[in-house]
Amino acid sequence: MEKTFTAQREDRPGAAWLARFRNGQDEAARWYLGEGTSEPPSAAACRAALARHMPELVPHYDAACGMVGDDDLAHRVLSHYRPASHRHGCSQAVWLGEDGPALVRNYDFPLHVITGRIELTAWSRRRVIAMGQRPWGGCLDGMNDDGLVASCTLGGIARRGEGFAIILMLRYVLETCGSVAEAVEALRRLPPSQLHNVTLLDRTGAHATILIGPRREPAVTSWRTCTNHQERASPASRSALRQRVLDEALAERSATLETLTARFFAAPLYSRKAAFTTAYTAVYRPAEGRVDYLWPGRRWSQSFDRFEEGAYTHDYGELER
Repeated sequence: MEKTFTAQREDRPGAAWLARFRNGQDEAARWYLGEGTSEPPSAAACRAALARHMPELVPHYDAACGMVGDDDLAHRVLSHYRPASHRHGCSQAVWLGEDGPALVRNYDFPLHVITGRIELTAWSRRRVIAMGQRPWGGCLDGMNDDGLVASCTLGGIARRGEGFAIILMLRYVLETCGSVAEAVEALRRLPPSQLHNVTLLDRTGAHATILIGPRREPAVTSWRTCTNHQERASPASRSALRQRVLDEALAERSATLETLTARFFAAPLYSRKAAFTTAYTAVYRPAEGRVDYLWPGRRWSQSFDRFEEGAYTHDYGELER
């Protein structure tokens, strides 16, 4: 199976964004509505929730809604408020040794759902490089030019709450925060729609992993590794195994950033399952303002000083069912 990743600079959503949104609008609606087991909130309620929790994003949201016109469902989708539940993998680790600080992560998800768009944006006073995700503003992981990195994993069962999609919460953090301390405070007060773990790192080496979710108090930890569980996991679970592998990789006396990154391309961290394919590996280096997107045999480096627009198509071969 093949997947094309693109890299583009787009300071703010405009005509090109609108064309992409129209092209993927049906898929975005399926993401938002899921199986349709409950009626989503009204567009007015969605905007009110955004204004209450992330007011800095409201002008950008209103601009996007203005471009799509009088489309009630589109306005709900663009809010990211109370989306359907979704399951995905992911593994990530913070490196603090030589060549650090760095955050390394695998993103595991069905390839046909991933947007595959690397973006350099400038919505406000901060520039952001992120792996973008539909429908608007979403970030799977990213970094701003203050040197703050944010990346997420699913934190457990896919239960649904009265909150926002994590991909918009990451956008909010990258737009409004300049340090790990600021990002932790922001995430502590934002309501998420699912259980998630967010790992934060800044150019000073400050780091935190915050465990968030509906119907639980946020927990701020100093974890340098996380996968797809929070405080508890069965020792036999794949998530627990992946975290143990990462902990062991960091603990090795001969460990380097290169050897740590190499572990992300081997089992059990690297997945070739169709339902949870490792779509890409990212290595964020906030002190350099640089991120390397990696696939077997391919490295695509992006930075605030040198952002390379273009496209890359990766052949994943035959995936496991």
